Amino acid sequence: MQRDYMEYDVVIVGGGPAGLSAAIRLKQVAEQKGQEISVCLLEKGSEIGAHILSGAVIETGALGELIPDWKEKGAPLNTPALSDRFLYLTETESIQLPTPPQMHNHGNYIVSLGNFCRWLGEQAEALGVEIYPGFAAAEVLYHADGSVKGVATGAMGTGKNGDQPGEPGMELWARQTIFAEGCRGSLTKMLFERFALRDGADPQTYGIGIKELWEVKPENHKPGTITHTVGWPVDTATYGGSFMYHLEDNQVVVGYVIGLDYTNPYLSPFEEFQRFKTHPAIKGVFEGGRRLSYGARALSEGGIQSLPKLTFPGGLLVGDTAGFLNVPKIKGTHTAMKSAILAADAVFELLQANPEVQGLEATGYSASFKQSWLHEELHQVRNIRPSFRWGLWPAMIYSAIDTFLFRGKAPWTLRHKHADHEALRPASECTRIDYPKPDGVLTFDRLSSVFISNTNHSEDQPPHLKLKDAGVPISFNLAKYDAPEQRYCPAGVYEIVGQEEGSPRLQINAQNCVHCKTCDIKDPSQNINWCTPEGGGGPNYPNM
Repeated sequence: MQRDYMEYDVVIVGGGPAGLSAAIRLKQVAEQKGQEISVCLLEKGSEIGAHILSGAVIETGALGELIPDWKEKGAPLNTPALSDRFLYLTETESIQLPTPPQMHNHGNYIVSLGNFCRWLGEQAEALGVEIYPGFAAAEVLYHADGSVKGVATGAMGTGKNGDQPGEPGMELWARQTIFAEGCRGSLTKMLFERFALRDGADPQTYGIGIKELWEVKPENHKPGTITHTVGWPVDTATYGGSFMYHLEDNQVVVGYVIGLDYTNPYLSPFEEFQRFKTHPAIKGVFEGGRRLSYGARALSEGGIQSLPKLTFPGGLLVGDTAGFLNVPKIKGTHTAMKSAILAADAVFELLQANPEVQGLEATGYSASFKQSWLHEELHQVRNIRPSFRWGLWPAMIYSAIDTFLFRGKAPWTLRHKHADHEALRPASECTRIDYPKPDGVLTFDRLSSVFISNTNHSEDQPPHLKLKDAGVPISFNLAKYDAPEQRYCPAGVYEIVGQEEGSPRLQINAQNCVHCKTCDIKDPSQNINWCTPEGGGGPNYPNM
């Protein structure tokens, strides 16, 4: 069945802070120059913000560059950051440590990043950007010379179990395509291979962030209060820590991030987060409260040494799809937005200079990045995350030396030597972790958590979690690692069934998937391929 197509100057894949900022900047620059530019943005979520998940504390520098009058335009930055606490936890005690300078939040705001993106979407549409939520880009299109031509959306309305053809989707052709898919983008993975974008870069390393939104009792609510912790419940060899931010309206967000380079296949990031909430220094905030929402998302932690090549013929990468996260700050919104501003400027200049030419490479983006405050910021903190392979205390000592003595200008760069999936040790070499059962009041199970993420996938669509070899989950993952996919997935997607009967098999509950991408990253055999599902599916995060 032939697909229809539409043509634009620029197509943007992804409606997060980076994609929306790129769209806004393109329209702004065109207006300033008295030019016309057609911009289309695709978002796989049911609406802008539906799939957005972050802490989030936002720095406003990049926002001020993009929209200087953001306050007058009603940006939903309602809770100024007022105080910072940094705690080291043992199982029963908490010790307040000096807050690292990168984690000082004076002048920042605690926000719902989903609501912030909804507001950015309104600004983009007001400028004439065409936004299509519920349409997932499923395929990269190429010209005959190999340059990127645009993208195609996936087929819609397939029959039961995907056994009947649906509508063939739509092709969107563009002179430049900006990929802003977020962490571990499914199309970006293909671009990495086709254009060798990762050659010369360190392996990317990732974390999984798990978050809940609570409504707490007024006496437990302190707007503007920010708390981060390290230590318990994970051991000192595992990179991990928590965040707790007090928003407006008696709402508190609490979450936990664990580096996906952990070694024990019995570790469950979801269970570690639930256990964390029971600590004496934490649980009092939530007594008498009510959990409102839940979500999970992977994040790129490799830093500047793991950045891929940013441009290729016909397209470029922005935001967390490239890896512009400042890990020590635990912030990526301002960096994603700045990367998008730089990219949009370069794309506009390229199109203006070559009005009739397709498939060119916006190399000015990479050059301007290297001259920007974004490059300087990421370069200064490049050694902090990789130092944690030595363990918590050596890393904290090193980070202090790197920050205060060398001021981020040490004459060396620590490298990321291995991909996260290579870090797991065989189950026979590791100790099983006995996690407590959830109480349904402070701690919860996966399925009840997925329920309040409002996750939904059409039963008719083909599964978007695909195995390269159906035998590997049992013959390799179960045999060597006791099937870690049962534990690293925060949504209960993967189950080993039939083991008691002596006929184990992997059951994939794809309808539970919250699109965190952890399976695609951490599967030790790299046998799981997270593919684009039908648009409009997945989580629908309110106020997250």
